[in-house]
Amino acid sequence: MAQQDVAGTGALAGPKLAGVARHPAMFWEKLAEKKVKCTLCPRECEVADVERGYCGVRENQGGEYQTLVYGALCSANIDPIEKKPLFHYLPGTPAFSIATAGCNIECKFCQNWRISQFRPEQVESVLVTPDRLVAACQAQRCPTIAYTYSEPVIFYEYMHDTAALAREHGIGSVMISNGYIQEKPLRQLCRHLTGVKIDFKAYTEKFYAETCAGHLQPVLDTLVTLKDIGIWTELVILIVPTLNDSPNEIEQMSKWVLKHLGPDVPMHFTRFHPTYRITNLPRTPIKTLERCRRIALEAGVHYVYAGNVALHPGENTYCHSCQTELIRRVGFQVASNRIKDGKCPQCGTTIPGVWSEKQALAFKPRV
Repeated sequence: MAQQDVAGTGALAGPKLAGVARHPAMFWEKLAEKKVKCTLCPRECEVADVERGYCGVRENQGGEYQTLVYGALCSANIDPIEKKPLFHYLPGTPAFSIATAGCNIECKFCQNWRISQFRPEQVESVLVTPDRLVAACQAQRCPTIAYTYSEPVIFYEYMHDTAALAREHGIGSVMISNGYIQEKPLRQLCRHLTGVKIDFKAYTEKFYAETCAGHLQPVLDTLVTLKDIGIWTELVILIVPTLNDSPNEIEQMSKWVLKHLGPDVPMHFTRFHPTYRITNLPRTPIKTLERCRRIALEAGVHYVYAGNVALHPGENTYCHSCQTELIRRVGFQVASNRIKDGKCPQCGTTIPGVWSEKQALAFKPRV
């Protein structure tokens, strides 16, 4: 489902961008014969003069690497934070959600493929500077900016600068990402972010290679780095029938999460709907999501959700100690929230998450 055209949003209405938005890129190296090597994501594209990397939004101009989407927003919307989905981060609050064109992998089930798999010249965009975006966020009283819809790693420079400025003005930033990023830029970025959601596509190299044009290990490395940094992180696993839904794979994934990330990282198993290049498979059966949720809970993960299933009890948050219902959700809306000062009101157990704007903005990386 394509998101709202940024030119049509009242908060960011303005002249459409003509061409591309050139800006110096970060994280790259010079090579011989005016070639460059991108060190932002695991692909490490080696790009000849006047050529672009795999993502299509980073270009070599005379031996200098540039991003072509700095502030070139093609999508913007004010969403519930639950739509990201982030369930343990400021529940019930709005997130000013933005994107540019481009992505550094190609998921055959991508719901936003009309922007993620297009080059910047192929989509309508509006040039929005970081200060203008922050001002719009303030005007709309959004406590958070969400970099989402396509893949924010490919508009890294804009996300980095905007998140830094937003923090100075009391606004948090969350990255909604595939996790396909190298360690150095990730650590640099997390100095300014206040939360992260990673789409954990599957727990097999086969799925990543054949269905996403990527690799599993770099994503595992990103998750371990995020744990080391200490930033709040949630995981989403889109369950595609016959491709990543086997009980054994879900069990192995859950055990890996428990061992390397700990029991308090929320896992969202969400329902697949046929789209883009996968239209021959059915929607994920609800029983399959329930089975995945049960396997992860039995493995020892404390907070496991069933997503894209309205009114399902698996959308609610329960205390992992006494099982008291803490947050009831109806779709993307919070119907009730009983968490008090980050704790269960029934037994006093601390509930992991980010429960106040003050807490979000107080985050500092451990390393």
